[in-house]
Amino acid sequence: MKIYTKTGDKGTTALFGGTRVPKHHIRIESYGTVDELNSHLGLIRDQEINHHYKDLIIHIQDRLFTVGAILATDPEKAILKSGKERLNIPKISSEDIERLEHEMDTMNEALPPMTHFVLPGGHQTVSFCHIARCVCRRAERLASALNDLEPFEANTLTYLNRLSDYLFVLARKLSYDLQANEIKWIPEKQ
Repeated sequence: MKIYTKTGDKGTTALFGGTRVPKHHIRIESYGTVDELNSHLGLIRDQEINHHYKDLIIHIQDRLFTVGAILATDPEKAILKSGKERLNIPKISSEDIERLEHEMDTMNEALPPMTHFVLPGGHQTVSFCHIARCVCRRAERLASALNDLEPFEANTLTYLNRLSDYLFVLARKLSYDLQANEIKWIPEKQ
């Protein structure tokens, strides 16, 4: 199979189902940003971190492929003539969301209470988490805008929202684990 097809040379691409749209279409921006997020998660997974975090990130990356597939599916072609769903894979479940919540709760138990915003940074791995968190928030904003135009499964948006929270808590936990300096943001006085 060739990687290049030349079908996108004029600025369009195909959605799952065959519909062609401009490459700047909000649907493409949405799942493209999810793909970007997935790549940043790979970078975090490549760091010297606890294997539990690595295993969970692999699971999250799998779920993000599902999110991308949901976002890449033309809603008008989501159901085949046979009545079956075109996207024949497990969707984002409430269990996927609850797993992130449980992980955050567990990490938070080991962390000092947060009394201020924190400045991103302190260690390269922590910074990667903050970048991924920001990309996740952008993916969520784009997916939310798409959902306003063409609604999709609610758990998809909820998962992106919870994932950005998870990435923030993971950044804090890795700061703690790596004994990195977590700098509080305290606004300067006038």
